[in-house]
Amino acid sequence: MFNFRGVSRFAQIKRMKTGVDVLIATPGRLMDLVSEKCIDLSQSRFLVLDEADRMLDMGFIRDVQRIAKLLHEKRQTALFSATMPREIVTLAKNLLNEPVKIEIVPQGTVATKITQKLYCVPTSEKKSVLNKFLTDPALASVIIFTRTKHGADAVARSLTKAGYSVAAIHGNKSHAARQRALKAFREGSVGILVATDIAARGIDVPGVSHVINYDLPDEAENYVHRIGRTGRNDTSGNAITLFDEKVEQVRLRAVERVIRMKLTREDIPPQIAALPEKSLIPENDKKHCFKKSQCQKQAFDHIDQIKQSHVKNSSSKNKRCKKAKTTTKRAKSFRFRKSIKQVA
Repeated sequence: MFNFRGVSRFAQIKRMKTGVDVLIATPGRLMDLVSEKCIDLSQSRFLVLDEADRMLDMGFIRDVQRIAKLLHEKRQTALFSATMPREIVTLAKNLLNEPVKIEIVPQGTVATKITQKLYCVPTSEKKSVLNKFLTDPALASVIIFTRTKHGADAVARSLTKAGYSVAAIHGNKSHAARQRALKAFREGSVGILVATDIAARGIDVPGVSHVINYDLPDEAENYVHRIGRTGRNDTSGNAITLFDEKVEQVRLRAVERVIRMKLTREDIPPQIAALPEKSLIPENDKKHCFKKSQCQKQAFDHIDQIKQSHVKNSSSKNKRCKKAKTTTKRAKSFRFRKSIKQVA
């Protein structure tokens, strides 16, 4: 078995030359290597498409269709998808021959042991409220979902400054960086993971106590995938959504249609609202830190002055050297002309 993820192209080509029984690949990379004639799929008789709806979202469906045409005409195909939009139904009809459909649970079904809470919080107050929620020791292992990569980084920075142990994963992070973050979260050295929807389905970590929706997702189906990171394997879990009534009404209605239930809007509990935000730097130490930073600034300013003085001195030395050389050349030229006149 060979997995393409996180491996250099040269290593992949070298490994495949020896032959493999099972190949796990992303459609784009597989098509690249097929076009370079590094792979021959004509004798492959089994095709498994996992998370087909995500391939659709990421624009891989055309590559999947091309790959299917390169396989042996007598093949067995299995297609797995958390959702079945029209495009995936059409793809299934084109790729599968008299398929047997197996539905584990109806689309949009949420695990019964997940407690869902929706708190009305203006966007401008979300970071403060989130900070207060996380002071509760019950939130031991938390995944926070944001709509955007920029939002994920901003939340991670804010929580890190407050003294929390945080890691972020999203599409701009390298595969190695995402794996390190997941490993740290799985092992417990990081208690909070901030992620975007593109990473939601790839997170399989046991013991996640809470999922927090910092923003509601653009695609309502992702709400189900997000909160499904907690309450796994028939355990209980908690899902908290921070909801801004002014800007997220449409998203909330879409989510409620998918999960086929109304989420009760609640105000922040008084015991949470009364909690202080976690602060990394105690109040007594702030003056000391300020004095320290002032001393550092003065030290750096002094170093800059020395450097500038050195540059000026070097510049003036260079000018004097050039002037001396010019004077020497002129003196030599004068002596040479004088000697010629004397000979004449």
